[in-house]
Amino acid sequence: QVQLVESGGGLVQPGGSLKLSCRVFGSIFEFNPWAWYRRAPGKERELVASITPGGSTNYTDFVKGRFTISRDNNENMVYLSMNSLKSDDTAVYYCNTFPRRSYPWGQGTQVTVPS
Repeated sequence: QVQLVESGGGLVQPGGSLKLSCRVFGSIFEFNPWAWYRRAPGKERELVASITPGGSTNYTDFVKGRFTISRDNNENMVYLSMNSLKSDDTAVYYCNTFPRRSYPWGQGTQVTVPS
């Protein structure tokens, strides 16, 4: 059974940085495209960034230039480096496959940026 474990969130001041991690257990990790998603309070879950098995990346407009997605196929890890954080980035962040969720959602990791 595949398990996704996100970590690295926290409370950070506007303009600050965080690096999120997602460990994937039980998947053929290296052959899957992966993505980070987030769910802000009162909103639907949305795509943030994606990365192909070969390392090509894509970002939604609201994080482009500020966030960087990466992966380590040897460690079954997906990362999201977040810079210049804004209050609008406050959300629970999740990882999963892309473009469709293939596995049950993990518990996510909370990122809070006060306004």
